Amino acid sequence: MPSLKSLRIRINSVKSTQKITSAMKMVAASKLRRAQSQAEAARPYAERMERMLASLGASVVGSPTAPKMLVGTGSDKRNLLVVVTADRGLAGAFNTNVGRLARNVARRMEGEGKTVKILTVGRKGRDFLRREMADRLLADGISYAGRKSINFADAQAVADRVTAMLNAGEFDVATVIFNKFGSVISQIPTEMQIIPAPLPKETVALEVSPGTALPIYEYEPAEEELLASLLPQNLAIQIYRALLESAAGEHGARMTSMDNATRNAGDMIKRLSQTYNRARQANITRELIEIISGAEAL
Repeated sequence: MPSLKSLRIRINSVKSTQKITSAMKMVAASKLRRAQSQAEAARPYAERMERMLASLGASVVGSPTAPKMLVGTGSDKRNLLVVVTADRGLAGAFNTNVGRLARNVARRMEGEGKTVKILTVGRKGRDFLRREMADRLLADGISYAGRKSINFADAQAVADRVTAMLNAGEFDVATVIFNKFGSVISQIPTEMQIIPAPLPKETVALEVSPGTALPIYEYEPAEEELLASLLPQNLAIQIYRALLESAAGEHGARMTSMDNATRNAGDMIKRLSQTYNRARQANITRELIEIISGAEAL
């Protein structure tokens, strides 16, 4: 059995850890409110932007001058995965779930004879994927370590880099993988194609349904000019949405993880205290027996 001194040291150590995890839980809870409101506010705008581009792009999909960001390059052999994770740990399986999804998607694509490149946004995703897919990772991943918050300029920088790679012919299809915020205890690993811009299911259904006429829109200026401006903006918006969803999910996951850690520390303190009290009582009983035995011997 451990000595009383070692048990006291262990109990004090666990109590110190419990204070840290409790403080981290409160910090994550305070950050979660703002991150959740930002993520929820970004969803309607991003969804309506997709719908508007779908109706706008329907008239130029078959045109030879249609932008590659809308219709792609005509091939899907080269793929770019933009994997969004956190820069810090202590958030349960938050980063691991995204890393596993990215790994499975990459393996599936390679099984179909496609090539994969991975751009990581966040250090934890890069650390996870480096173990098995180091040769697919782009050398200069993106990290926001030390930043208090993420703004639209950060998403715009990622979008500009993806656009430059598309114009350089480095990939045909781009997909962003991130944790979608569901609730404090639910973060959903999500795979979302961003290039070429996907058409909503209802739009595709209308195009293939016999006898159904699509609504006709007139745009000013022309569709190509509008798309040249809106497509890069939509790309930045979708990436910004993924960053906000990931940030909210990270704080929710860390809050839950630190709450569980605090509870576990409390249970451990209780068990150690019981062991300490039993050992102390055993020592007292042994000393009393020795005193009584000595007195009777005299």
